[in-house]
Amino acid sequence: MLTDYIIPHTQIAAIIEEAGGDLQIRKDHPVKSPEELAPGECLVKLDCSGACHSDLHAAIGDWPVPPRLPLIGGHEGVGIVVAIGKNTVESPVKLGDRVGIKWIANSCLNCEQCRKGREQNCVKALCSGYTVDGTFQEYVVSYVNYVTPIPEGLPSDAAASILCAGVTVYRALKNSQTSLGDWIVIPGAGGGLGHLAVQYARIRGLRVIAIDTGSEKKNLCLKLGAEKWIDFMENKDIVKEVREVTDGLGAHSALVTASSSQGYEQAIEYLRPGGILMCNGLPGSATLSASIFFTVFKSITICGSYVGNRQDAIEAIDIAARGLVKVHFVNRPLADLKDVYNGMINGTIVGRVVLDMSKK
Repeated sequence: MLTDYIIPHTQIAAIIEEAGGDLQIRKDHPVKSPEELAPGECLVKLDCSGACHSDLHAAIGDWPVPPRLPLIGGHEGVGIVVAIGKNTVESPVKLGDRVGIKWIANSCLNCEQCRKGREQNCVKALCSGYTVDGTFQEYVVSYVNYVTPIPEGLPSDAAASILCAGVTVYRALKNSQTSLGDWIVIPGAGGGLGHLAVQYARIRGLRVIAIDTGSEKKNLCLKLGAEKWIDFMENKDIVKEVREVTDGLGAHSALVTASSSQGYEQAIEYLRPGGILMCNGLPGSATLSASIFFTVFKSITICGSYVGNRQDAIEAIDIAARGLVKVHFVNRPLADLKDVYNGMINGTIVGRVVLDMSKK
């Protein structure tokens, strides 16, 4: 294994200068040298990076909390550790290790949120591709305590989207209070988060009702194990359809991966008494409008679930490494990122896109 890497001074990177501005692919963006790394930092030479809807929100700037600009987006990177900051103590990774970079780039690890396993809610948390530069570049600075080891045998491009989309739905399902044989509805089931949610739900023994639109997404969801498909563009009454499938009682839980308010509002109506609504998708400005009477009367729980912690990532990656969950993705070069964003806007991307850093 190499321990002495030749690190260039410049690299290719995709940069947003201002919210809503044009994406620029630069070939001369500087690479941080090993001597410049702070203790605890590491430099990762990326093989690939997944492209997430959150990256589009960062580029557009439509979330209530604005990103740091200028910005290199991306937070689903996999690559090799090629340098570690001097005076780093007890690093859990070493040169040559293949690791993954997630949405949460770092946290304090000492506050109440961190101690309770909610590192993502740490007030000092740094977010890859949002508050610090992310993985839409060839070399990225990360943190030794936060990169996720990637098991041998799991290809880098197959692991990339597990680091955000997979971890996010995996944690939400863990907290969904569902049991073997329960019905779960997944709006947005054919998308990047949704198609992974179908698989992780099936592993937990849940019965899946997939909601999305288009024949390609339908075929994917049914192939992955969804028992029922509902096309929201064709079905006039989704609430009625869900209730009919679930013997008139309604679903036990809903995991909303779609980024629209409608998917949330309908869930309150089709959940059975005691049902759990897991909120996962992050629309920019939409609000949740729910009947207070029926939320109380039916004892509905509404629960926000925001990405996952370091242990969630290790568990989600391990499941994928054992072949129990597979990302449906296509490889594209980094230069295609703007076109990928357009696909997200138009809802035409099935599964996930992974950007191959070796493709120019």
